[in-house]
Amino acid sequence: MPVEEGKTWPTPLGVHHNRPDYAVRSNSGPGEMGSSVQLTGKEKEQGEKDMKNWFMNVVARSPPNLLHEIVLLDDNSQREELKGKLDKYIERFDGKVRLIRKKERHGLIRAKLAGANEATGEVVVFLDSHCEANEGWLEPLLHRIKEKKTAVICPVIDHISAETMAYSGGSHVGSVGGFWWSLHFRWDPVQEKERKRRKSEAEPVMSPTMAGGLLAADRKYFLDVGGYDPGMDIWGGENLEISFRVWMCGGSIEFIPCSHVGHIFRAGHPYNMTGPGGNKDVHGTNSKRLAEVWMDDYKRLYYLHRPDLKKKDVGNLTERHELRKKLNCKDFSWYLQNVIPEKFIPDEDVVGYGAFKNPETGLCLDTLQRDEKGTINLGVFACQGGGSSAQVFSLTKTGQFRREMTCSEVRISKGLAGAEGSKGNVVMPDCGYSKAKWELTDEGQMKNIDTNLCMDTESLSSGNDILVTTCDSAKATQKWEFLQHT
Repeated sequence: MPVEEGKTWPTPLGVHHNRPDYAVRSNSGPGEMGSSVQLTGKEKEQGEKDMKNWFMNVVARSPPNLLHEIVLLDDNSQREELKGKLDKYIERFDGKVRLIRKKERHGLIRAKLAGANEATGEVVVFLDSHCEANEGWLEPLLHRIKEKKTAVICPVIDHISAETMAYSGGSHVGSVGGFWWSLHFRWDPVQEKERKRRKSEAEPVMSPTMAGGLLAADRKYFLDVGGYDPGMDIWGGENLEISFRVWMCGGSIEFIPCSHVGHIFRAGHPYNMTGPGGNKDVHGTNSKRLAEVWMDDYKRLYYLHRPDLKKKDVGNLTERHELRKKLNCKDFSWYLQNVIPEKFIPDEDVVGYGAFKNPETGLCLDTLQRDEKGTINLGVFACQGGGSSAQVFSLTKTGQFRREMTCSEVRISKGLAGAEGSKGNVVMPDCGYSKAKWELTDEGQMKNIDTNLCMDTESLSSGNDILVTTCDSAKATQKWEFLQHT
């Protein structure tokens, strides 16, 4: 499909910015894109200039016949420039912009839900305030919702640098939403099965989850399927909750290749993240609500990461349980098998699972809290008695010794490859790049098949990197056992 690069248009402030038009063109033309839309923007302590840019950008790049209204919800902002001056500013939009002010803070999640309830258009679109709509962004979203009312859809999210405001993106959907068992969002590659299902680059891409800040849905469907959980506070977890719920209750989460919106990915939050009662762990408590309502027995894998929340009171869940029953939703095992079958389940189809301990030294394998988004060296640490997710490993029936997304490989120490008494470290690359096989022998050794080396704690202390050395069934420092996590 042709892609027009480097299209230029004036910005609201009179400066010309180049924004590449990355959209893949479908065969549908204007006028076939569905009903008018209502946009909700949640004010996030943005300054006056940013707010004006957001307004003008959305209005300028949305066909007037399709843009029904913009609902701006002031979540009790304390910024002076967003008081009377903002009321005056929106008068120029001839009623297209409706400002709703809350007398007490709702937080992002309930503010979005309030916006959806206030809306009068047939379609609701949520955009973060730190976004820039690309040309032709709205029409493909409305077109897909007209085709499928139960699709909750997202534009392709392009990157805007928080430092330079440079805009970058591509014409294809290279990643879809996934999740960690800690219930944080992650980006995953589009699976081969999904690539083969699509007949053209313009077709929607099915996604197990969404990032959360940018989405569109038929308003009636959005509210009927449960909107957002009003018991969640501020921010965090709501994107996975709606993703699991929509899929399990008969809908779908989709990315639309022909729609692009730029998003500033910021290092932190420019607003207060403290919830009611001084709760500074809103992501954790929100995620527990999600786990308890939607994940069935698989919530055990969340509590592996957050055992501290097992007995935490996160409010009444009765209405959300009743919603699931009313909608006749499928169980979470259906979601895993049908929506994200590639998701690794640490305690299923495995030879062993849990903390991996050397009884001789009392040391367990441990990530040492190193960042697993990159390749790390595996270490050892004093066993934590099942209380640390950093010490949980699985040995699969196919010979992978792994964690959720990373698999163990041997890296021979420089200068010792092939020599008698070879030794090396154990590294943890992404499983997609690892072909290493391991065996837990009858003697309790963890042996790497390719090198015939075994994990060894000889001379190691807590906090050291684990070694692999020549296998010796008589060495107590090479004997290991799984401590089943409970």
